[in-house]
Amino acid sequence: MSEALSNRRAVVTGASKGIGFAIAQALLTAGADVIICGRDPKQVNAAVSRLSKTAPDRKVAGHATDVSSSEQVAGLFRFVDEQFGGLDILINNAGFGIFRAAAELSIQEWDRLIGTNLSGAFYCSREALERFKQSRGGWIINISSLAGKNPFAGGAGYNASKFGLNGFTEAMMMDHRYDNVRVSYIMPGSVDTEFAGEQASKRSDWKIAPEDIAEIVLGILKMPERTLISRVEVRPSRPQKN
Repeated sequence: MSEALSNRRAVVTGASKGIGFAIAQALLTAGADVIICGRDPKQVNAAVSRLSKTAPDRKVAGHATDVSSSEQVAGLFRFVDEQFGGLDILINNAGFGIFRAAAELSIQEWDRLIGTNLSGAFYCSREALERFKQSRGGWIINISSLAGKNPFAGGAGYNASKFGLNGFTEAMMMDHRYDNVRVSYIMPGSVDTEFAGEQASKRSDWKIAPEDIAEIVLGILKMPERTLISRVEVRPSRPQKN
């Protein structure tokens, strides 16, 4: 158990599976108490049941939340107040991908991409920053993507959401660095999850494991207060050759 994270109170969004679940699991193992959220109540409940076996002495709870809704996010953080009475760590992991040419992307699809990947991070960060005033500081780590710096055909909406998330994160870091709030973001490449629709049985062993991203999150959180890891780029060490 890490002394740096012992008894810290954390929220991880989009944590019913994949990267978010791995981060929540790592935080619990490191001594934190964790609240997770996801859109599907059944998946959230199932994830909480699995996570509770990770560290029986830590508190873990879940709340079904669509982070693209500011009202639902406000409800999530009221739940955080009820369960924890405050907050120390926010991991904005909730993400969504649709990959089409700009002309083929519907307004509804655009709104969902921006709403989940960018506005959701803003809504959650805004709520967290209010609570950090009470605890005199905290951490925000946003899970972005290499698509936030590398545009690609078919990525118009997704690229826009992740480029925006990167800019938002860097500006927020500068806004609040003297409030004892440390803000970072991680830009993974191909991660071994079902994000792009792959089934578990068809996943590729060359991709980054969700647990690897969780280890990076722990590394950021364990840094001394004098030091901020502002951005991390992560790639498969041996990607498939074209």
